[in-house]
Formats: sequence, structure tokens, C-alpha cells
Amino acid sequence: MEEKRIGVYVCWCGTNISKMVDVVGVAEEVGKLPNVVVSKNYKYMCSDPGQDLIIKDIKEHKLNRVVVSACSPRIHELTFRKALTNAGLNPYMFEMANIREQVSWVHTDREEATKKAKSLVLGAVARVAYHEALDKRTVEINPASLVIGGGISGLSAALEIADSDKKVYLLEKEAQLGGHTANIDLCFPHMIPARQILGPKIKRVENHPNIEVFKDAAIEEVFGYIGNFNADIMANGKSRNIEFGNIIVATGLKPFDPSSVDLHGYGKLPNVVTSVEFERMLQSGKIETKDGREPKNIAIIHCVGSRNNDYHEYCSRTCCMLGLKYANQLRTALPDSNIYEIYADMRSFGKGCEEMYAETARRKIMFLNFDQREGIPQITKAHPEDCCEMLIEMKERLSNTNIEVPADMVVLLVGMEAREDARDVAHQVGVSKCGNDFFIERHPKLDPVATTTDGVYIVGSCQGPKDITDSIAQARAAAARVLATITQGTVEVEVTTAVVNEDICCGCQTCVNVCPYTAISYDEEKSVSVVNEILCKGCGTCVSACPTGAIRARHFTDQQILSQIKGLMTTEMTEV
Repeated sequence: MEEKRIGVYVCWCGTNISKMVDVVGVAEEVGKLPNVVVSKNYKYMCSDPGQDLIIKDIKEHKLNRVVVSACSPRIHELTFRKALTNAGLNPYMFEMANIREQVSWVHTDREEATKKAKSLVLGAVARVAYHEALDKRTVEINPASLVIGGGISGLSAALEIADSDKKVYLLEKEAQLGGHTANIDLCFPHMIPARQILGPKIKRVENHPNIEVFKDAAIEEVFGYIGNFNADIMANGKSRNIEFGNIIVATGLKPFDPSSVDLHGYGKLPNVVTSVEFERMLQSGKIETKDGREPKNIAIIHCVGSRNNDYHEYCSRTCCMLGLKYANQLRTALPDSNIYEIYADMRSFGKGCEEMYAETARRKIMFLNFDQREGIPQITKAHPEDCCEMLIEMKERLSNTNIEVPADMVVLLVGMEAREDARDVAHQVGVSKCGNDFFIERHPKLDPVATTTDGVYIVGSCQGPKDITDSIAQARAAAARVLATITQGTVEVEVTTAVVNEDICCGCQTCVNVCPYTAISYDEEKSVSVVNEILCKGCGTCVSACPTGAIRARHFTDQQILSQIKGLMTTEMTEV
């Protein structure tokens, strides 16, 4: 039987861990365990010197297992696995104990936090003793890519990949390319016509030799895995099968419809319009009421459907700058009009945006602040003697007074929400959604364009509300990721997958029904379930659901999990 030679490393994380955990004491106590050959503490284990320390000890002390007690494995597990690889040790002979997010950051009692940290490290040491070496698995990459959505994000991603001499299939649900950007007049903060940004991109895409565009298109079904996807699509009334190696989802979002909830009188008062409708006015060059009059008093109301517990709690991000843009356009087009910005909070973040806010304030725009918690501004039809069409009743927060704002036209800055077909798209390409129905990225900070399904990326506002600048940046980031895999030719795939013991599989197909990645099929001839290890993500759903225990998850075996639990509950160091 192989001798277990374990190295344990406890990280200070600067003061993130050491301020609440006695890292020196933890390292000393763990060093007393029978199989622990080395136990050290270091200020920053993820740094190059920290990794070099592990590599040096593996070689000098012939370590065959390593435990690092530091931050979340989601942040640096791959970092330390690479260190093991560089030292000639299988990367799966590694276990990480999270004593930052799970201990230091959530406790105030240093003594108790140190005890908990010791327990987590003991659990990791007990578990790593049963780790098994797993071999890498690679697949070849089809150099073609599929981009779903022909808005500014999809166009940008498609061009980045196609300009690198790679094939791109671009699918657009509508009859025209451009998405929501096609409905915008000017782009903030520099007031550049949107058509100057969008027009050249559409022309390049439609004439690009490496891009095949499908309009009025829909995906019927997607099969396969990273590097080897194929899909049945319907375009121009014909069905076609295409093959590709990566998917970029850029399906965008939709504006909130205030008529669905009778908000601000929209749909009842004729001159209450949404920002979408007002953009059309700006594009036409005519700003007028329904009866053709030039409005004297114009109110712009922010956060319609956003930051409101009754509709959407999140901020739609672009509304504040949209309101400032409208105020400037109105002041230029109607210099003698009265313009009111009725806002909850002014969030003018981004390069040049705060400067635009300051400049707008100098153009005789009346800024009126309301508190969402005390209710939204109420709009009523005015009396004939009021010399305006509508009155907006609100409590102005800065002056703490109830006021009435005259208006001949009201522009509602409507929020942004996920598309109706988001659920269908998520199911087709194998991605998850957040509570607000936007698609979820693999990691909000470290991997903002990838998803948990390898080879599938999300860009633009299908991930959440964002402006043109951020959408293009995400599109190019995803394109770079795709091109990197194409250039490599092959890519490593998950090895911590499920495996079926055919001798005890009863053929009930419970695993087939519960697998979220459609990675399990049923072999009719053998009457057993079969795992496609390329599609499998090792989530463990099938393992927990299997009534006979026929499915085992590599790297998460019963023995490993139970030994970790035993380690967590151990009170004496010699018991592990």
C-alpha cells in the first residue's frame, strides 16, 4: 500500500485570514498528524514564491499529496493544481480548505475561528489521503463557431473571429441585423449617431467571406460538446444542420413594458411614452405630442420598472445616462422648453459620463429627486386652466416638499429585462439563469464571459443590462477565448466525471432523467446507463439519485466524502 506523504500549507492571505485565524498555530497543530510530512504557513501561498515553496517541498520530501488552506477553491484551485503538475505530481492529489470565506470573513471570535479553521484543515487532510490520480482528457476543436444573436455584441464577436480567418455561423431571430442598437439615435456620452457604429459592422458582416448569416432563424436543437457541437436550425423556411466547436450567445434583452402593470398612466395618457418610443421620435426628427403640438414641458422619469420590489429589484444601468442624453437632445431641439429630470439616484458611471452629468446640469435642466421607498411619482390629467396636459405629483426628497410638475410629454425610462425565450435558449445550449432570468457566467470576477458548459460563452445584455461599450468589450473577450481554443487545436475537458458500474445498474434510467447536461444515455442492448464523459460536468446529480448506488463520481467518492466528514468532527489530532 502506498505510503501517504502529505504536505499542508496554511496561507495568511495578507491579513485577510491572519487577522482572525492563528495560522501559525493551525500549521503547528496539523503538523502533528501521522501522515503529514510538512506543515508550513506563508503570507501569500498563491504568489510565485508560495507556489515555488510547494514545488520545492514535493521534490525534497517526496510528497504525494498536498493540502492548501487559503481562499475559495473557485479562485485558486487551478493555480495550485498547476504547481503540483510542475513538480511532477498528479494535479488531483490536491485538496483545498477554504479558511477565508468560510472562516475569517464570517467570524468575529478569533479563538473560535481558529478552531473552525483547524477542523476544515483536518477534513481536507483526511480526504486527500483517499485521492486518486486522474488522467487528463482532451478533445479536438472544430474551427467553426456559432454566434446566436445579431445585435452589437453578436456582430462584434463574429467579426473578431471571422477576421482571424475562421468560419462563423451567425443566427439572428429577426429579419434584420442590429438588435436594439438599431433603434437608438445617439450614443452617450459623446452623442455619436448609433448608425455610424452599427452600419459599418452590419455591412462588414453581411459581406464577410467567413461569415454565413441566417436571418429569421431559430435553433431547433443543439447536440455535442466543446469542440464538436452540431445544431439543427430553421432559416428562410428550410432546415439545416451545421457543425462548430464553440458557441457565443448574444441574444440580448427586451425593454420593460409599463402597460402590463398600469405604471405612470402609460397606455391611458396619450403623451406618456417609453424611452423606446421616444428614440423613434428622435430618429424621425419630430418631437411632438399626439395631436402634433410642440411640447412646452417635458418630464423624464427614471427607474420605471427598475430598482423596485414590485417589478425588478436590479438597476438597468443605462437609464440614467439615457435620461441625460434625452435632456441634452431636448434642450438642443426645443431651446425654450422646460425639461425635468425626475430621478431616484443618478448613477453616471463610466468614462465621460460624470462629465456629461455636470454639463447637463449647466443647461437649465431641472433635476428633481424622489425616494422609491415612499412611492413613485403619480401622473394625472391636468385641468384646462393648468396650461399643461398633465401634472406629476411627487415628494421631492432634497427639499422634502410635495410638488406638482407640469408636463405636456412624459418620457418613461423603462428598465431592461430578460427575453421571453431565455429559458428555451438556456436549455438548448446548456447554460443556467439567475433569479432575474439573465444567463449566469462561470465566475462574476474571474471568468465573466464563460459558462459552466465548456465551449459556451455569453456576451452583451443577455448576461445583464449593459451599454454598447461593455457589450463590445465582452464580445471581443469571448471571441479571444474562442480563438485561443481554435489555435490550440485541442482542449482539456472535465475528468471528475461520473462512471457507471454496469454490474449493479438496474436500468431504471433515473440518472438519464435528472442529468442537467444530457450527458447520460441508455444502452438498450445492455439495459444499462452510459455516461458521455465529455458532456459530463461531475455535478453529482446522478450519483445522489441512483437508487442502487451504481454511479460513482470520480474525485467525489463516498470514501473521500465520508473521510472528510470524519476529519471535520475529529477532536484529537491523532484520530485522523
